[in-house]
Amino acid sequence: MKAVLYEAFLQPPKLVTLPDPQPEPHGVVIEVMATGVCRSDWHGWVGHDGDIELPHVPGHELAGRIAAVGRDVTRWRVGERVTVPFVGGCGQCPECHAGHQQVCDAQFQPGFTHWGSFAQYVSIHRADLNLVALPEAIDFATAASLGCRFVTSFRAVVDQGRVSAGQWVAVHGCGGVGLSAIMIAVAAGAQVVAVDISDAALKLARELGAAFVINAGTEEDVAAAVREVTGGGAHVSLDALGAVVTCVNSINCLRKRGRHIQVGLMAGDHSFPPVPMGRVISHELEILGSHGMQAHRYGAMLEMILAGRLSPDKLVGRRISLEQSIEALMGMDRFEGTGVTVVTEF
Repeated sequence: MKAVLYEAFLQPPKLVTLPDPQPEPHGVVIEVMATGVCRSDWHGWVGHDGDIELPHVPGHELAGRIAAVGRDVTRWRVGERVTVPFVGGCGQCPECHAGHQQVCDAQFQPGFTHWGSFAQYVSIHRADLNLVALPEAIDFATAASLGCRFVTSFRAVVDQGRVSAGQWVAVHGCGGVGLSAIMIAVAAGAQVVAVDISDAALKLARELGAAFVINAGTEEDVAAAVREVTGGGAHVSLDALGAVVTCVNSINCLRKRGRHIQVGLMAGDHSFPPVPMGRVISHELEILGSHGMQAHRYGAMLEMILAGRLSPDKLVGRRISLEQSIEALMGMDRFEGTGVTVVTEF
């Protein structure tokens, strides 16, 4: 198969030919029809993820058709259209038994714990627990864009944030995660304040329903600006980027008893932000993490997509080839373009 492989962190990946993967007894091999290029892949390539063993094939946002099935798999057949959460559960630990596969004690992540979807084929483990059937009405590129950013935002807004109609939601960072969160929060009936340094990203945020936009590159005090336009602060605020400034602004912009959801990965120099704990205590704020979404929760999201309440296809930006994914991956820290870049040519 053709695949993108890197042999050292921060060194340019190469387009190579590798052996086709074989399914685990409990798993399947998927022919990849589309895969997203995500900032999490960039974190892995830089070396921020300790699970990656070199050489490595990145990629974790994927959709495709089942090409081979392991002997112990009972729910799936060759040829079926599927997608998969970027975090898979083992099905045996206490967290999995409680339905929390996204924080499984023995979780696997394609593109991190094993070779991923920047390739023509990818192996997925524990298929009966972790695969999601993909409706014919949802194309592969849109499905791939769900795999990390959109489902993470859905869980962050709906399950962790508990956003309800009439609430104010602030979203700090309008990349793929942030734009997804805006769309989902608006669908839930919330009023959204979008924060970014890119006018193009903020324009798209407006188009997706944001009531107010704030350019953090020109606004001296972002948190104060959010508190002003919301009449006291956001009920829920998401750091969708994963930086010290966005994390702190997100906490400081909340009204009393508000909820901060940390969605963006905090890595490298941003791993230990100076949390304003005095405000957290005095305002009785909640600080919550959000890490992917379980396969069994996809149904609620897919129903909203099929009903037209959510339109993740609007977030798909560039469609590129597998070879072009190399430059796209290495340039993720430049935050160029808007929307989700998806590989659709293999």
